[in-house]
Parts: sequence; structure tokens; C-alpha cells
Amino acid sequence: MGPPRPPPRAAAALLWGLLLPLTAAQEAILHASGNGTSAQSKDYCMLYYPSLTTLPSSLKNATSFSLVNLTDVSLCKPSDIPPEGIMNKAVAVQWGPCSLLEKAKIAQDGGAKALLLANNSVQLPHLGNKSEFHDLKILLAFISNRDLKDMKQTLGNNITVQMYSILWPDIDYTIVIIVLITVFTVALGGYWSGVVEWEHIQAARDTEDREKRKKKDSAALTPLTIAMFVVLCCVMIVLLYFFYKWLVYFIIVIFCMGSSVGLFHCLAALMRKIPCGRCIIEYRGKAIEVRRIFLAGLCLAVVVVWFVFRHEERWAWILQDILGIAFCLYFIKTVKITNFKSCVMLLSLLLIYDVFFVFLTPYITKNGQSVLVEVADGPVGSHEKNDGNLVEATAQPSAPHEKIPILIKIPKPAFFSVMSLCSISFSLVGFGDIVVPGLLVAYCRRFDVQNGSSIYYVSSVIAYAVGMIITFVALVLMDKGQPALLYLVPCTLITAAVVAWIRKEMEKFWKGSNYQIMNNEVAEENPVTTNEQTIPH
Repeated sequence: MGPPRPPPRAAAALLWGLLLPLTAAQEAILHASGNGTSAQSKDYCMLYYPSLTTLPSSLKNATSFSLVNLTDVSLCKPSDIPPEGIMNKAVAVQWGPCSLLEKAKIAQDGGAKALLLANNSVQLPHLGNKSEFHDLKILLAFISNRDLKDMKQTLGNNITVQMYSILWPDIDYTIVIIVLITVFTVALGGYWSGVVEWEHIQAARDTEDREKRKKKDSAALTPLTIAMFVVLCCVMIVLLYFFYKWLVYFIIVIFCMGSSVGLFHCLAALMRKIPCGRCIIEYRGKAIEVRRIFLAGLCLAVVVVWFVFRHEERWAWILQDILGIAFCLYFIKTVKITNFKSCVMLLSLLLIYDVFFVFLTPYITKNGQSVLVEVADGPVGSHEKNDGNLVEATAQPSAPHEKIPILIKIPKPAFFSVMSLCSISFSLVGFGDIVVPGLLVAYCRRFDVQNGSSIYYVSSVIAYAVGMIITFVALVLMDKGQPALLYLVPCTLITAAVVAWIRKEMEKFWKGSNYQIMNNEVAEENPVTTNEQTIPH
């Protein structure tokens, strides 16, 4: 699990201490220098506990310590200290078999200024009960075995180390970008659904077409399919928890298929506006535009490139975001909810699902982690911390580890600085936090289209934006990942209900119109003419 930033506030730490096991570690830079004639130096990433001691914020203010490699002993008893002593030195030891605090106590009593624990694990433990070690002031940090070996091979045996912390920008622009992306996706997906609804209305003029349309719309989400969908989500998350090693590839394949289809339809909708290049070929009596064939090839190529290079964290997130946005847009546009009653049912059940698997499952899992954390991190842990759907994440260079690609990722400011040596940090938001409220926004837009208004659509988009802002405020205040549906669902549902109540349309809004075709008189009362179609404003 990655280190949280910034350090938890007292109230937030107390609250989350009852819910999830926290690791109060932060990133820092270890600057190692050789004492040979070559005078080489190299920087490495480390994680340290700021609750024990603080570090300077720059290399020029960092104190130099000689490094003593004691990885061949456990340092669990004073006799493990070498005869020449460790006074005013930094000591590198292996993790285990005794506790971290016991090792730190022995090193501090021996006069050491820093204790570096080397290990291959990517998960950091709690410090444990500090009450027995209240006088600890030594710097306690973690480095990887790989870095420790590289340090010895590159710089030799006589090594001097300097350690300093990473300065994170006061303003995190990724919050603004995440909000803009999510609101844009929900708003565009809802509007697209309204455009399709109006096209259906325009196309179904005679009785035969109307009956066909009703049969087609019978595939829309009903209370029964909603209940089955939520049960399927619960079953899938539990199966992933126990069989992650195999099912993660199933999810990746589903993502590739869904995102490629979504990207194709998104680009095809834009391509319709381009008048040129409409050459047509006929195959078995069907006419196909040549440019659509090339477009399908392009979309497939994008998905293949992402699949092959999905572990390249430096740039693969760009393709994942593009594919994810296209998938969410197509899903919101395609999946239809026929009434507000079904919207309330779907969003409420998924809210309960989200909160349960984030907040309550830590009480029933063996390691005290929530099921969503385990599914997001995988069975062997990862370099990303994910305590819900909306998180800050840290991904240190390591062997590739498969992740479920159902989220939008935006690199944090340090990604573009030299500090990216230590980590790649992301702000994340899950697809569910876009798609689930997006289905309500899409219903509001379709209801507006059928009734010649725009109030439900505009108000629901604004409510979604407010919910996202509240989510990030909670994220900052609690300094932990949040289940975004906890804030998005009440904001959007309550807003839509209040608008319907004020307009005295609650009964109609609650039951929906089942996509019945409006009378021509209603359709002509509030039109707005566009280039290719007429859509109620």
C-alpha cells in the first residue's frame, strides 16, 4: 500500500483507524555517494515514517551519514551490532524477524541516526504499539533490496547517504481535471442519449414503426434486471477477491472489447458530421462506408497498443483514459432506464454496495482490508492504494502487476518533476462513479426531450458536479479514498426529485413515459433547429 499524503489529521486518523489499517509512511529521496576516486552518486526512492522524525526538504540541508550494511544480521538484539559500532551512521538491515520498533530501538541505543529496512515486499506494516517506544527519534525508512544491491554495485562499499523529503505542490490540479473529465463525460453521455431519443421519436411516425420501437425499448433496464445486475456485481467482486489471479484477465478482455466498441461509436458519431470520404462498398447486399472500416481498424489498433503496453505507467494511462471515457459515453448513451423509480432503485442499491464493500468488509476479512482494496490491489498487493472508488495512488517501478483497468487516471504534479524517480502518483476515479449517476442524467435528458424542456438535464449535471466537489472535499479532509457514490447518489437523486416536485411532475417523472411517441403538436412547440435534426431545447 502506498503512503498517504499529507499526514493524516488527528480527527481523520482516529476515524479511519477504526475502519482501515493505515500506513503512515511518506516518500523521500535517498542520495547515495561513493567515497572512491570516481565520486559517483545516485538517487533512490525510500519510504519513511514522519511520526518518528522529520526530514529536510532539500539535498543541501540534508545531513550526511556513512552507511553500514548489516543485512546479514537480524538486529533483534544488541549483540548484533558490530564491534566497530554504528554511532552517527545509517544502518541497512533486512526486514524481520522481530518488529520494526524493536530494531529501531536497538539501532538508536547503538547511536545510529537512521535505520533502513530492505525488503522485496511492496506493503508496509504498521509501526505497532508506540507506547512502549515513546522515546524513539531515529529515522525509520524502507528501501528495496534491488536498490540496496544496485547501490553496492554502483558505488562500492564506502557509501555516504543523505535523505530528504519530497515537496508536493500546495495546489493539486488533478482534482480540477478529474472533476472536469467526469462532469464532461456525464453531461455529454446524457446529451447523446437525448439525441438518440429524439431520433427515435422522429423515426417512429406510423403505427408499425411505433410497435417496433416499443418492442425494442423492452430491453431497457427494469427493476428485475436492476436487481440482477447488482447481485451480479456483488458476485463478481467476491469472485475477484478469491480468484483475482485468473479473473483479472477476464476483466481486461471485457474492457478491451467494451472500450473498442465505445471508441468506435464515439468517433463514428463525430465522423457523421464530416461530409467527405463517404465512399461505399457493397458486400452481400449491404452497403458499408470505407471510412468506417478504417475507423474500426484504428480503434482496434488503439486497444491493442494499450493491451501490449499497459504496464508502461509513464504514458499508458493516456490511452486508458481515452478508452475509459469512450466506454462510459457509449454505456450512458446505450443503456436506458425508463423511469425515475428504476433510477432510485439502481442508484440506491449500488450506493449500499459501494459503502458495504468499502466500509464494512474490513470487519470480516482476515487482514482487515476492505474487499474493494484487495480487488484493486490484487492478491499480492500493489503500489497503488485504493480505499474506495476515488483515491490517490502511488506506483513505484517494479515488476508488472496486473490491475483492473476500470478507472480514469490523472498523474499528480510530481509526475512531471524529477521526483518521479520515487513514484508515479495518480488521482483516480472509477467508471462506476461516472456511469451510475450518468444513467440518471441520461434519463433526465430523455424526459426533457419528451416534454420539451431542459431543466432536469441541466440541474442533474450541476448536481453531479457538486457531488464530485463534495467527494474531493471529503477526500482532502479525511485524507483517505472515498466511495464517491456516497456523495453523488444523494446529490443527483435529491436534486431530480426536488425539480420534479417544484414543477408538479413527480408522478409523471416517477413512472416515466415508457418512450411513448409524443404528438406532433408537442414536438413542435419548443424546437431548436440544428444542422441535421430538431431537438427540444
